Amino acid sequence: MSAHVIVGAGLAGAKAAETLREEGFTGPVVLIGEEAERPYERPPLSKDYLLGKAERESIFVHPADWYREHDVDLRLGTAVTSIDRGAHEVVLADGGRIEYAKLLLTTGSLPRRLQVSGAHQAGVHYLRTAGDSDQLKAAFAGASRVVVIGAGWIGLEAAAAARTAGAEVTVVEMGELPLLRVLGPEVARVFADLHRDHGVDLRLGVQLDDITGSGGRADGVQLSDGTQISADVVIVGVGISPNTDLAEAAGLDLGDGIKTDASLRTSDPDIYAAGDVACAHHPFLDAHIRVEHWANALNQPQTAAKAMLGQDVAYDLLPYFYTDQYDLGMEYSGYVAPGSHDEVVFRGDKQAREFVAFWLRDGRVMAGMNVNVWDVNEHVQSLILRAAPVDKTRLSNPDIPLPEV
Repeated sequence: MSAHVIVGAGLAGAKAAETLREEGFTGPVVLIGEEAERPYERPPLSKDYLLGKAERESIFVHPADWYREHDVDLRLGTAVTSIDRGAHEVVLADGGRIEYAKLLLTTGSLPRRLQVSGAHQAGVHYLRTAGDSDQLKAAFAGASRVVVIGAGWIGLEAAAAARTAGAEVTVVEMGELPLLRVLGPEVARVFADLHRDHGVDLRLGVQLDDITGSGGRADGVQLSDGTQISADVVIVGVGISPNTDLAEAAGLDLGDGIKTDASLRTSDPDIYAAGDVACAHHPFLDAHIRVEHWANALNQPQTAAKAMLGQDVAYDLLPYFYTDQYDLGMEYSGYVAPGSHDEVVFRGDKQAREFVAFWLRDGRVMAGMNVNVWDVNEHVQSLILRAAPVDKTRLSNPDIPLPEV
C-alpha cells in the first residue's frame, strides 16, 4: 500500500500526520524532515525559549514517543531532492525512493540572506531553527551590544529579547518605521515608540553598507553614510522566502509560493501544500494568499490531511498572528494587502498601548489588532466576516461592546 508522504517535519507536517491518524487513516504515513530535531514550534524561538522562560522540551509538537505510538514513520536528517510525479515517488538525497499515494509539501520558508560584504562572518545570526535560537541565546549571555538588521516581526522580537537580556540594542531598518509595509504608519509608530521607550536605538530610513569584522568575526555594521555601529552580535531579520524548490522542479503551479485551491490541493491532484509555503485560495477573501504565521502552520494541515483522505473541505479561517514584545502583547486577525486600506480606526488608549486598531476599506473592517486588550479577537473576526460597512463612531467608542457595533 502506497504511503501518505509529508515532506517537511515542522509544525505543519506534524499536525498533518496527527490529523491523518485522528481521521482514521490506517495506512502508512511517512514524515520526512531535513533537521535532526523532531517537529517543533517556531514562535518560542524568538519569544519565551530565547528569553530563557521556557524549557527546550516545551517547543516540540509531540512527545518523542508519539510518532512510534501512532505508527508514523518519522525520518529526520533526511533530504528530499526531487519529486517523480510520473512514478508517484519522492527521491531522497541518498538515492532512496518512497512511493506515495498522496503527497503533502510542508517545506516552509527560508530566511533571506544578506548580500553585503561581511555577511558570512562568525557572529552574524539568523533566527529560524531551534539551533539558531540556541546559538543566539548563548551569544546573548556574553553580549553587551547587539545590532539587529531589519525591523520586521522577527527583528523586533529579537531586539526585545536582547534588551531583556541586558544588551544595548540598535535596530537598522531601510523603512521610515518598523513594520511600515505591514501595518501602515499609524500603527507602526506604536512599535517604534515601544522600542524607543525600552532603550532601543532605532536607525530608520538608512542603508546598510557592510558588516564589519576582525579575524573573521563580526564586530559591527557600517551604514552607507559612513556611520559605524559596534556590536558583539549581529542579527539579520530581513524576511523569509517560501521554500518552493521541490515544487518548482516538479512543475507545480507557483504564485507567491505553491499555488493551491481552498482544499490545499496543488495543480497535481495527488499533491498538496500547507503552511508558509502554500499560496492558497481563500474562500472569504476570494484571493490567493500566503500567510507566514503560526496559525496557518497549525490549522492548514488539518484541512490538507482531510482533503488527502477524500473529504470535501476548505480552509477558510481568517489569517491570525500574535506577538509579545516587552510588556506589549497583541493579536491580529484579517488580511489587508499593503496600501489597500482607506483608514485606521482606533478604540481605546493608543498612548497607553491599550487599544484595538481596525483597518477599513470602503467602510468595512478588513483587519483588526488588539493590543493589551484581551478576549475581543472573536468579536474582531465577526466584524470582518460581516463584510458590511460599520458605524465608525460606534466602532471607536470603547463604551460600546464590540458585538453591538
